[in-house]
Amino acid sequence: MYAVSAGVRSTRNEDGGIVLDIDHGQMFRLNPVGALILESLGKGCAEAEIAKEIAHQYSISEETAVADVREFLKSLEEHKLIRMYQNESSCSCR
Repeated sequence: MYAVSAGVRSTRNEDGGIVLDIDHGQMFRLNPVGALILESLGKGCAEAEIAKEIAHQYSISEETAVADVREFLKSLEEHKLIRMYQNESSCSCR
């Protein structure tokens, strides 16, 4: 599972989101799907749960959603906005 890094602050609206990495002095703009993914991670949701929700909201296959979520998570991890950890606790995605 992933968690949002401690130095990351974000805000979300209908147009997407803005992410500020205060540790590295960087700012990122997210589209609505990216903002949903980051917000869901902040709630403790697992990758599969996030992909299922995106598939439902955007009427796409779960396979496509899983691939897209994985690609986005990889990008977030490369920018040190999220970190991987081991915890199988349930999330409060909804």
